[in-house]
Amino acid sequence: MRILVTNDDGIDSDGLRQLAWAMRGLGDVTVVAPDTEYSGSSAALGSLNRMQPEVHRVSMDGLDDVWSVSGPPALCVMFARLGAFGPPFDFVVSGINPGVNVGRSVYHSGTVGAALTARVGGMTGVAVSQAVHGFGVEGQGWDEMLSDQCWEGAADVAAAVVGALVTEPPSGSVAVNVNVPDMTVEAMAGWQRTTVGRVPPRVISEVELEPKLGHPNSYSVVMKWGDAVSLPEGTDGGAIERDLVSVTLLGSLTERLRRKASDPDPDEHAAAVIGRGLDQLFEGVRAS
Repeated sequence: MRILVTNDDGIDSDGLRQLAWAMRGLGDVTVVAPDTEYSGSSAALGSLNRMQPEVHRVSMDGLDDVWSVSGPPALCVMFARLGAFGPPFDFVVSGINPGVNVGRSVYHSGTVGAALTARVGGMTGVAVSQAVHGFGVEGQGWDEMLSDQCWEGAADVAAAVVGALVTEPPSGSVAVNVNVPDMTVEAMAGWQRTTVGRVPPRVISEVELEPKLGHPNSYSVVMKWGDAVSLPEGTDGGAIERDLVSVTLLGSLTERLRRKASDPDPDEHAAAVIGRGLDQLFEGVRAS
């Protein structure tokens, strides 16, 4: 079983290392991540003829096959699918992103974009993001707020989710968006299968153009943040607010159009096996 680990925060991200280490017991792990931050890149590949991407072998404790790419996470996945890093991959796992990717941030997230690109390429993709206490906005987390981040909680959840899918792979590729509270598994309230909500917990509420002194016709963009909002139960953000792991299957319209009514639904299969894996994880910590 070959597992590609990537992210949108760059090769030096703590969350990427924690995720890669968590995947080691599940298969052969290769890390291919952007050389710098590409948050908000969605599934963008970039202008390949202009950027002329480069690939560099880098080192990471406990892992032998680690690469950086001068491009966004979806490009990392595309290069991997086309054979740049060896034989075909079975799974792409993206994260751990500091800041939940829920509500409309799902559409803009590079973390989620990597998982969607994997699915388009015939691989199952799992995006893993974690709440940040203090001020996480639109799937972002500020560095100074991450000093006490409980990465091991999200890493344990990621291992349970991917481990379940490795044991019982779906009949077709799926994209799974996993969001995790910032706490240990022992402190979490459980998990919930969710839908994509309308908004994240806190959003950019207003944008103003501020003239730049001494630069005619030039402006700085001033972004204002709205107040935190309470999100409905059953949504991805609502689950996080209630200290639950959120599991959302990002269904593929084209796959559904091609699938006959009698064919198995890969999303439903994935949801069922992920549920069993997470049930086992939470039952295990509560019994210990």
